[in-house]
Amino acid sequence: MHGKTRFKMEHRLPPILEIGDVLISTDILTEPFCCDLDACGGACCIEGDAGAPVTLDEISEIEASLDEAWPQMSASAQSVVDRQGVAYTDVEGDLVTSIVGGKDCVFTYYHHGGGELPEGCCLCALEKAFRDGRSRFVKPISCALYPIREKRFAGGLVGLNYHRWAICEGARKKGQELNLPLYRFLREPLIRRFGEEWYHELETVAEELSHQASILA
Repeated sequence: MHGKTRFKMEHRLPPILEIGDVLISTDILTEPFCCDLDACGGACCIEGDAGAPVTLDEISEIEASLDEAWPQMSASAQSVVDRQGVAYTDVEGDLVTSIVGGKDCVFTYYHHGGGELPEGCCLCALEKAFRDGRSRFVKPISCALYPIREKRFAGGLVGLNYHRWAICEGARKKGQELNLPLYRFLREPLIRRFGEEWYHELETVAEELSHQASILA
């Protein structure tokens, strides 16, 4: 039923919805998603050819948190930061976090030592410092929102798109098993970025779409 519902919603609804000043791809409301570190090992921290997009304000926050994140960072990452700083401008002209070896974010570290997380899983040194209560900055909003990608337009409009990546196949399967749509999985980052009032409006729209789908099914 759920797969059938998503199919009908995707083909009968407009691909883009406007909520406040945000243009949001409909599949963010309909597609299942839940990160599964056992399946991917945190590969989004090390795959790709550029770092995570950051704002000037975030760069300031990262620099203020650097001492706390530093012990978790690799020697190679520390060397890159010493040489060029925590961020650089990529080939598309965007500010992004610095990377090591052409791919790894400098704030990536690898989990070792057992526990619930898989051995060798990629984690974020910035987030660890925050979770440990040693800093006030968790991580760039672009990281927190992934696989949603944000694009800013003239006039204050913001576009949100769902970025499909093969390394996230496990997350799509887990989201389907849990019947968890992407917008609900990313509830906290979406509230952090756009506020609770906006997110409540998003929930209302999603519920209306779900009701329409049940009628069409």
